[in-house]
Amino acid sequence: MQDAYRRQLCALVRSSVPLMNALVAVRSLGLGSWCIGAGAVRALVWDSLHGFQKSSEVGDLDVAYFDAHAPLELDAHLQQQLNRLLPGLNCEVTNQARVHDWYANTFGLQVAPLSSLEDGLATWPEYATCVGVFLDEDEFLHVVAPHGLDDLFELRVRHNPSRVTFDTFMQRVQSKRFKEKWPKLTICIS
Repeated sequence: MQDAYRRQLCALVRSSVPLMNALVAVRSLGLGSWCIGAGAVRALVWDSLHGFQKSSEVGDLDVAYFDAHAPLELDAHLQQQLNRLLPGLNCEVTNQARVHDWYANTFGLQVAPLSSLEDGLATWPEYATCVGVFLDEDEFLHVVAPHGLDDLFELRVRHNPSRVTFDTFMQRVQSKRFKEKWPKLTICIS
């Protein structure tokens, strides 16, 4: 089933001109290990599975990359570049190799450093959101899905306990209005 979901995801991404343009823009930054993930991918799939003709608004474009040697300020520089290349989109760029520093500075929490892009995506708050895509130089589309694609394509929203608490997960579900936007979703609260 994973192969069928991957093919379906790639077809949906290729059919989205804005997402393909964003993938080309991010690729132009020359990052070694990167993807566009979270809301942009999630909304694309859920909109399709709901039969929506108009794409849902996505608050931001999440770009994740992994570079253990990049300076902390590179995220802001890359974000500025992308916002120039993709006017009208709010790009958020995060080096997964530095997430542990962000947690310490923002929340005062010590968390283990991540070891790869996949390791980073695997910690995102909902399993259905732990998905990214990237476009290589040969125009081949790749899917990064450390927990698979079942939750995404089966319209299931489950808490990923890797980094966020259940309370934080529930706050996200409510603030993002998942069920209101996509009524076929199943929100798993156990």
